[in-house]
Amino acid sequence: MKLEEELKQTRFKDEYQKAMLNIIFTGNWLEVWTSQILKQYDLSPQQFNVLRILRGSSPRPLNLLDIQERMMDRMSNATRLVEKLRQKGLLTRKQCDSNRRKVEIEITEKGQALLKELDPLMDESDKEISKKLTVAEVKTINELLDKLRS
Repeated sequence: MKLEEELKQTRFKDEYQKAMLNIIFTGNWLEVWTSQILKQYDLSPQQFNVLRILRGSSPRPLNLLDIQERMMDRMSNATRLVEKLRQKGLLTRKQCDSNRRKVEIEITEKGQALLKELDPLMDESDKEISKKLTVAEVKTINELLDKLRS
């Protein structure tokens, strides 16, 4: 469906404004889709992101700054997210033996198992995209978005 139909707006100031609104609208649309899946597992998209970051670094633990630098939503309160995930038993947080000021954060087996369960569900979004866009189109989108942020 076209953005004009989604927003019930017939005109935009120019194509740049339309592109900006389209990126924001589509990003929100994707986040809602993801949130609906994660809600069933009592996870937020930001918590899911932290778990995936930790899985990617495993078996090497990360500190809070490492996690924050890798997060998609860098405005999130990483300390709070880590604590909630620790309370759920999905990660551990311990002081480094060699440097007491450093805290090491690792995903637990329970966290790994949860991500393994979520992987096929999250892969469905890739399948939905591949039904609508070719690989070449997706490459173009990626290149243009990277260019926009550079």
